[in-house]
Amino acid sequence: MRSGEARDVTITLVTGANRGIGLEVCRQLAERGHEVLLGARDPDAAARAAKEAGATPVRLDVTSAADVERVAAEIGRLDVLVNNAAITYDTWQRPSTADLDVVRDAAETNLYGPWRLTQALLPALRRSAHGRIVNVSSEAASLAGMGAGTPAYTASKVALNALTRMFAAELRADGILVNVVCPGWVATDMGGPGGRPVADGAASVVWAATLPDGGPTGGFFRDGHPLPW
Repeated sequence: MRSGEARDVTITLVTGANRGIGLEVCRQLAERGHEVLLGARDPDAAARAAKEAGATPVRLDVTSAADVERVAAEIGRLDVLVNNAAITYDTWQRPSTADLDVVRDAAETNLYGPWRLTQALLPALRRSAHGRIVNVSSEAASLAGMGAGTPAYTASKVALNALTRMFAAELRADGILVNVVCPGWVATDMGGPGGRPVADGAASVVWAATLPDGGPTGGFFRDGHPLPW
């Protein structure tokens, strides 16, 4: 992995990026000239996906403190962090009968993973003149229209939304923009068939990853438009 010391190149790390939205985000950012670090738990999957996207593979399980510490030690400067890794779209559960072990497992990846990684990479992000953090969430986590479905996934994403607001408030003085994005219902392994094209969902994330200085921070967006919390 490169240290990212060259100041004329935007260094971007995308987690959970060996397929679906994450892979397409890597592809789109690489096309824009970013040096993309493609993170995935399986090193072979990371290598295959990185070759496809024009990125550098990074073995990274966001639930592993050892992985996070290793990656943070190897990155000298980071301009953009996209916390995309997520699990457990638990359509079979309802809150009254939910398996709380499933809820805890979802939170490890969907909340504590981004939290742990962001903490570890803040020194590298602070070395950037244009730091950006994008947390990939879902409109399912909007309190305004919330229903009873997918309780593990939804609760973890609600917490991720709150974490976004807190980091945005803390890092505003550093010029680091922190936003949360809903890609929409996208035709991926998690979303299932029938959703919109992966490229469209990824473009929503790329929009937040490439905001200009002075852009919004602490917001919840889809396709560049605000969503209700």
